[in-house]
Amino acid sequence: MFVDSHCHLSFPELVAQLPQIRQAMAEAQVDRALCICTTLEEFEDVHALAMGYDNFWASVGVHPDNEGIAEPTVDKLLELAARPRVVAIGETGLDYYQMDERKGGRSVADLEWQRDRFRTHIRAAQQCGKPLIIHTRSSSADTIAILKEEGEDGSAAAAGGVFHCFTETAEVARAALDLGFHISFSGILTFKSAADLREVAKFVPLDRLLIETDSPYLAPVPYRGKTNNPSYVGYVARQVAELRGMSVEAVGAATSRNFETLFSGVQA
Repeated sequence: MFVDSHCHLSFPELVAQLPQIRQAMAEAQVDRALCICTTLEEFEDVHALAMGYDNFWASVGVHPDNEGIAEPTVDKLLELAARPRVVAIGETGLDYYQMDERKGGRSVADLEWQRDRFRTHIRAAQQCGKPLIIHTRSSSADTIAILKEEGEDGSAAAAGGVFHCFTETAEVARAALDLGFHISFSGILTFKSAADLREVAKFVPLDRLLIETDSPYLAPVPYRGKTNNPSYVGYVARQVAELRGMSVEAVGAATSRNFETLFSGVQA
């Protein structure tokens, strides 16, 4: 009934518990999950999950926050994206959050390497025809601008994709939708402090909406503060259902259809 469109099952705190997580997923009617890559070094582990289980798929990409790792090229991303069960490019995008604390006092201008890396992913996605998984934090204006500059306009030549773990404003959501992107909501939607985000979740068209855990992070209420896993994605669906006056079954069906529409080859 439910699909977790973004999780990190290759991370140590989850991979060690994979049999238990898969059992919990089955019990919670979570029938599929997209395992997200954040470094090239991690890719083989992520891909092994997709190859080892018929209800997992993989992405390939380098997260904007990661430094001191192998830098992606268009050719390398294309090579890995051609592997079986790789259905997306990313996680990619921009992250300017707390630059001063986390990035040695560097300015936005000093993060040109992030923007270059983002462009590399966009170009690879367009060449292989696979959607982008976009991360944007404190950087939405540049994220939208670069997507436009690289030709992401909703046309047939564009890659499209999803703004994952969405936490931005309705204006940013509208801009992303105008470019042909989907919007995905995580357990943050259930947090008491997320009233504004819940308004955005009501605004996004149902046929462009996805749900995710971003596990092991951001466990939804009532598990907030604990290690997240894909079996909890139904709590995000229930929040969406409450906001929109729908049944949770209808939200599960709609978001599953959207997952299949966006990511080719992930039919149950």
